[in-house]
This record gives sequence, C-alpha cells and structure tokens, in this order.
Amino acid sequence: MKQEHNLIELSEKLLEKLKFAHRRFQLSKQEGVRGDFDGEVKPFADEVKVNTDSWRESASMWVKQNKPKNLHVNQIETAANYLEVISIQAFFPETSKKRFLDQIQSVEFILSSLILALKQTGSKK
Repeated sequence: MKQEHNLIELSEKLLEKLKFAHRRFQLSKQEGVRGDFDGEVKPFADEVKVNTDSWRESASMWVKQNKPKNLHVNQIETAANYLEVISIQAFFPETSKKRFLDQIQSVEFILSSLILALKQTGSKK
C-alpha cells in the first residue's frame, strides 16, 4: 500500500512538471526567446530527470507485478523518455509544436492511467 501511495505522489508530481513544461513552451513560442540554459533549462531538466528515474523504476516494477489492463512496461519507458525530452525542449521556441504537444498528451495519458490503476488497486486491498 505504501508503494502505491508513493507512486501516486510521484506520478502527480510529474504531472505538475509536465504542466509547467507546457506553460513554459507556450511562453517560448509566443516570445520567441530561448530559456537561459544554466538558470532555467538545466535546473528544471535535472529535477525532472531525478523524479523520472525514480518513477520509471517504481512504475515499471509495479506494472510488472500487478499487470493492469491497458498499461505496459514499454509505455512507462516511453513516458519517461518523453518527460526527459520535454523538460529540455519546453525552453526552445524552435521546438516542433505538434511533436511537443503529442508527447505531452502521451505522457499525461500514461501518468493519469497509472494513477487510476494505482487507486483502483488500492481500493481493492
């Protein structure tokens, strides 16, 4: 139960990071200005990487053990990889809008699906 609770918290934290990245991307696109690498990009990307690495490991293990319907380990890997890319690309106006938004949508879906599966499993115990 504790594992599920921690994984829910971590997933929700990543959703917040995703929302921030989306807002930051919109700002970059509107203003056409790149983010300051040392002041903005690197600290944010490093923080996302630490959270993503922890989430990837826990989520993969949980999915392997619980085998939720419509959620697979390869989706966890894809979401983790996208999160790392998004955390950097959000600061650059030349980033492809379509690809960025598709990746955001994909990660959001996987994180939300995992949170839902975790809550459903937790309520059954």
